[in-house]
Amino acid sequence: MTKKDIVLRIAEETGIKQIDVKKVVQKSLDLIIESLSKGETVELRNFGVFKVKSRKQRIGRNPKTGASVNIPQKRVVSFKTGLVMKQEVR
Repeated sequence: MTKKDIVLRIAEETGIKQIDVKKVVQKSLDLIIESLSKGETVELRNFGVFKVKSRKQRIGRNPKTGASVNIPQKRVVSFKTGLVMKQEVR
């Protein structure tokens, strides 16, 4: 399912114009990204929680050459599903 599919389905089920639904969906996603970029946690009840975690700097290995490679510290987004989503997906 794509963002376009979500917009079409919401527009059909609510009777709201697609352009208005698209603006709301896009703004929601933009706000989630903005919050995560600030290091904030985004919790959507019964859906899940988005968190930003820091991965420490580490030494990796190039599998082709076997040479050691320095992997810098970075921030990554993690997602933990909510209870209702877990139950529905099962």
